[in-house]
Amino acid sequence: MHILITGATGMVGKGLLFEALEDSRVQEIILLSRQSIGLDHPKMKELILKDFSDIPSLASKVNKVDACYHCMGVSSVGMSEDQYSALTFDITKDLADLMYSNNPQMTFCYVSGTGTDSSENGKVMWARVKGRTENYILHKGFGKAIMFRPGAILPEKGIRSKTSWYNWIYIVLRPFFPLMKKMKSITTTTKLGQAMLYAPLQSSSSKHLENPEINLWAEEYQSK
Repeated sequence: MHILITGATGMVGKGLLFEALEDSRVQEIILLSRQSIGLDHPKMKELILKDFSDIPSLASKVNKVDACYHCMGVSSVGMSEDQYSALTFDITKDLADLMYSNNPQMTFCYVSGTGTDSSENGKVMWARVKGRTENYILHKGFGKAIMFRPGAILPEKGIRSKTSWYNWIYIVLRPFFPLMKKMKSITTTTKLGQAMLYAPLQSSSSKHLENPEINLWAEEYQSK
């Protein structure tokens, strides 16, 4: 399986990358990022794209992808809806269009978040935009399209959040991690990565996954 990951410098994308590197079914990993992750591995290559509005220019470099994992995201804090839409919906649309034109039968996974508004009409701006983004992907016509909506995520395997105050929270909570990991409402970077890798393999009709189902898919992945 040849896969593409965006956002591998972030906590979710890096968690997926670590699991993909260990999965013998994954033959090639393409990382699409604005900056290098600083890791070298024989089955991994990086595509550095400073301006993500240039995604269509990558057509010939991503034409063998079986599964795309769009883990890249930005905070909506301090942004207008137009600004946030440009960085969330527009970039995702360009990526989905490119992936579909190359391989319409591929699996496309998008990481949004708990509270995403599928109606696109709610009061919360980020949730509306994420909902519109999800809906575009789901109606595109991919072989499989899965929307991952994680809530609380605990970092594992040395992964750190790019948001500094998140890391302080994790330091305070770390003594409670063993107990928290037993809760269905909480997932980990490892389980989320495993659940995403399971997406192309599973036969479920689920289109939106929150933490309880993410954890279930991770268990099924481990048993394969």
